[in-house]
Amino acid sequence: MPTTNDNNPVTFVTSTLGNGVSGVAKTAGGVVGAAGRGVGQTVTGVTGSMGKPVGDALEALGNGVEGGARSVGDGVEDAGKGKKGFWVGGVGK
Repeated sequence: MPTTNDNNPVTFVTSTLGNGVSGVAKTAGGVVGAAGRGVGQTVTGVTGSMGKPVGDALEALGNGVEGGARSVGDGVEDAGKGKKGFWVGGVGK
């Protein structure tokens, strides 16, 4: 069996799974982030300055979920490609 990553069936499978899981995580994070921003803007628009802190908090929460999901997705994708990072090979390796 070839030993290069290009022809390694295990690498192909892990890369394919990593890309799939990554895409799902990023999409779900994007949907939740957009929903959070939309709800936050709606709360602010309906309640005016009195509800602005709550609206801003909901927007920030949506942005945080989206950013976290994007980070997880990137990590899963990198792991599928065999890149070293926090989960593969330790921090800084």
